Amino acid sequence: MKLYIIAGEASGDLHGSNLMKALYTLEPSLQCRVWGGDLMESAGGALVKHYRDLAFMGFWEVLTNLRTILGNLDFCKKDILQFQPDALVLIDYPGFNLRMAKWAKKQGIKVIYYISPQIWAWHTSRVHAIRRDVDKMLVILPFEKDFYQKYGMDVEFVGHPLLDGLASLPPRSPLQRRGSVDINPGALSPFPLERGPGGEALVALLPGSRRQEVSRILPRMLEVTNDFPGVSFVIAGATSLPDTFYQTFLAGYPAVSLVKGETYSLLQRADAALVKSGTSTLETALIGTPQVVCYAGSPMSYAIARRVVQVPYISLVNLVLNRPLVKELIQDNLNRNNLRLALEEILDTQKAAEIRAGYDELRTLLGSGGASERAAKSVLAQAKSD
Repeated sequence: MKLYIIAGEASGDLHGSNLMKALYTLEPSLQCRVWGGDLMESAGGALVKHYRDLAFMGFWEVLTNLRTILGNLDFCKKDILQFQPDALVLIDYPGFNLRMAKWAKKQGIKVIYYISPQIWAWHTSRVHAIRRDVDKMLVILPFEKDFYQKYGMDVEFVGHPLLDGLASLPPRSPLQRRGSVDINPGALSPFPLERGPGGEALVALLPGSRRQEVSRILPRMLEVTNDFPGVSFVIAGATSLPDTFYQTFLAGYPAVSLVKGETYSLLQRADAALVKSGTSTLETALIGTPQVVCYAGSPMSYAIARRVVQVPYISLVNLVLNRPLVKELIQDNLNRNNLRLALEEILDTQKAAEIRAGYDELRTLLGSGGASERAAKSVLAQAKSD
């Protein structure tokens, strides 16, 4: 059996790799040709395109890079036809993947969508095209099943794969967070896990994984570090971005450190986190770290988004809970003063306890573990069906 799998960003690479591991366990002779990243390649896929060459953030950025995107679409279509897969598996990345779904359906290729595009947040009319072009939808958020069922789609809630990925992490404890652990062999400055006699706090900065988003969000996060002289700040850097890229921003902040490939370890030890909106907000919540959610896009993209977004929150934490558990600072509200106030609040012991209690409720809503295995079984069943 042959599957062609497309993921276009770091989170898709992670979930795609876990899906592939489950697929290979169930079907050892399986062949996978993939668009993704290092994780999907190490899981056994033949990597065609890396997500670092595909990531364009925001409406305006997509328009200005349209020629590259169209070229990638044409290349992908030719590659799929040459490979002749039994099914096409699409992972999130809707701007690209929904176009591929439409094309593949016309070619008679089975289309399976794992991790739904967030059309319930904006442009819900797209659901009609998805119903036409997608044979099976596998969703990871509980409210998504009800949304698609309303339109008569074949949809299955498999649970959230982050629950599996985080299950092996040791439990949080004050002793662990305040311990001295060397997880930073390649940082620009030492990883400050050893607290002083006053037990200063450790704050993680997660500005995203794309150049565009990091360039807009990280400088605003760094500004607030000067307001907390007794606090240690550490950036969770994207492995796809070079150290030299971060050095540009860290030039004026010698006390701020950078680590790569250790985001979960950093979050476990952190007392609080500033987190770019996206999957990382959910990861942070499931690990149990109080957070402030941050987002800043280009003025043009933000202006368009304000007119089309139909949900009350931008963070997955608040969306799943359907209430504002964590603070969201968006666009102009993402500034030094607001960040200072929000960070002071979540560093407070009582507020941190309230947030962690909400996180417990979130874990219950996201379902039990085993999402990747359930998704793999469904993918194989669909690919083998007549």
